[in-house]
Amino acid sequence: MKKILFYVMQGEKMCFMHAMMNAEEFMEAGNEVKIILEGKSVTLPKILEEEKNPLYKKLLDEDVIVGVCNACSKILGAYEDNERLGLTFLDDMKGHAGMKKYLEEGYQVLVF
Repeated sequence: MKKILFYVMQGEKMCFMHAMMNAEEFMEAGNEVKIILEGKSVTLPKILEEEKNPLYKKLLDEDVIVGVCNACSKILGAYEDNERLGLTFLDDMKGHAGMKKYLEEGYQVLVF
């Protein structure tokens, strides 16, 4: 079993869709998978929620999506939306979502 963290920085929906599809594929193959939204990607949950995107909902419900960057949510005006959606704010790296913890836990980090 592999442990994989998808660290998503891009704000393009298609980029995030591909990260989610890859995460789902690895998860269905029996791997431990996590997704963190950092940078511009913190603006995407509102869009995906409004669209009722089934893959986003599935990964959220299965706790694959760990959370969103606290600082980037504030800087990019997505904090209130992400808070309303009940997302976890991550701030372990000077207010941003770090990957150090995951590397120390044996995760392979893939940046999208």
